[in-house]
Amino acid sequence: MKNFDEFKKELLSNPEVRKAYEERKMEFEIASTLIKARLASNMTQVDVAKKMSTSQAQIARMESGHHIPNFLSLQKYAKAVNQKINLLITP
Repeated sequence: MKNFDEFKKELLSNPEVRKAYEERKMEFEIASTLIKARLASNMTQVDVAKKMSTSQAQIARMESGHHIPNFLSLQKYAKAVNQKINLLITP
């Protein structure tokens, strides 16, 4: 059985899949960062939703990788998981 990294590597070896991934890379990275922050805080989506006064479905959308949450939502999420946002712009 393949682990996620092996599966991802295999998928990204396909040029069409790689192109689609690169076009949405930022969305996937934000989603991954949110999930990692939540898990590092030992919280469920429901826990985060309660702290943000929103629904679990909204947290699932933020973590889905299908869109980029606005900055205010990211700030609220970070606060809910007891973490900070660091913005870095690089060449």
